[in-house]
Amino acid sequence: MSRRPPGPVPAADPLAELLDCAPALLDTTLDQLRTLVVVHETGSALHASRMLDREQSSVQKQVDTLNRNFQKLCGETLVTKQGRGKDFLFTATGEMVVENARRTLGRWLDEIHSSRRRTGRTITVGTTECTLRLLARAWDRLSDEFTRRDIDFRLAHVRTGDFWSRLEAGQVDLLCGSVVTQVGDITRHDKYDVMEWRRGSPVILTNLPVPELPVSSVGTSRLGELPLIVPAGPAADFLSLWHGPGFRGRLNIVAEIDDLQYGIALMRSRLARGCMIATRALGRQAVDGAAAEGAEMRLLELTHDTEPKLEMVSAVFARKGERDRYEPDHPLNLLWEALRTETADTGRPSAPRTSDAGG
Repeated sequence: MSRRPPGPVPAADPLAELLDCAPALLDTTLDQLRTLVVVHETGSALHASRMLDREQSSVQKQVDTLNRNFQKLCGETLVTKQGRGKDFLFTATGEMVVENARRTLGRWLDEIHSSRRRTGRTITVGTTECTLRLLARAWDRLSDEFTRRDIDFRLAHVRTGDFWSRLEAGQVDLLCGSVVTQVGDITRHDKYDVMEWRRGSPVILTNLPVPELPVSSVGTSRLGELPLIVPAGPAADFLSLWHGPGFRGRLNIVAEIDDLQYGIALMRSRLARGCMIATRALGRQAVDGAAAEGAEMRLLELTHDTEPKLEMVSAVFARKGERDRYEPDHPLNLLWEALRTETADTGRPSAPRTSDAGG
């Protein structure tokens, strides 16, 4: 028998390795891998079958097939049964295959979504609650065309903290939302096409009675004297820019929550008593809604007696230059133009402005 002479092992030929794949590996399907991941997450074939809307016997058959194939490939099955009513136990090989399956399926889905977006088959729009009405009006202009062309129109609720990461990662194609910026400035214009819709200064919404808070306006320097209800998003951004990233340790925060609407509900119920930064439009809606329920809420003007002077900008954002790579009838461009028409028709104080040359 010949022996390989000493020295480095020759580099493998990738094509030769692919052509030499074991039949047990080639027989493994994406459907089987998806089933395995679901079984791993749910713990059993029964629970996985309910999530997959399949018969339990079908799921079990796939698991058994994978066990046989990987027993041949690696000398170890992927899962073992621990007894009636107990979850499957995944072996070390099983955990490895599940992790690889997640990555493989994830990459396939990402690439398919990217291709569908490029060819105009899918468009995903991220939006906050405050901009849903604007998007709905634009959608009314496009729904017949999108339906005729079988364009998959998707919506994603995006929180302010995830704004830029969702857009930069390609998880959304367009963002409709509000951001905090210095008065007269627009944020991130170097990285995004930006179509402004509305600018406005924040106000204070409070359920404290007049004898307890006998003022009609509050300076930003006096926010530390008030009991504050702080929802995540722009309200927290205002406080961070006015009072520093550690504002939570310096201000009197009586409630910190995830959602502004929940904060309004807290104030109506009087389970929380204090003040909350809000937009004027939402503040007025909250006051009217409270009055209809016999509750007392009011708005206070927020005066800028500290730096920086800030305002809220509601706008539409897209990755800079991406629209230029597509034809005018691409869904992204059609939606952008529909939104441009809607922002021009709303009668906002400032004229529509985009950061791109065509704006």
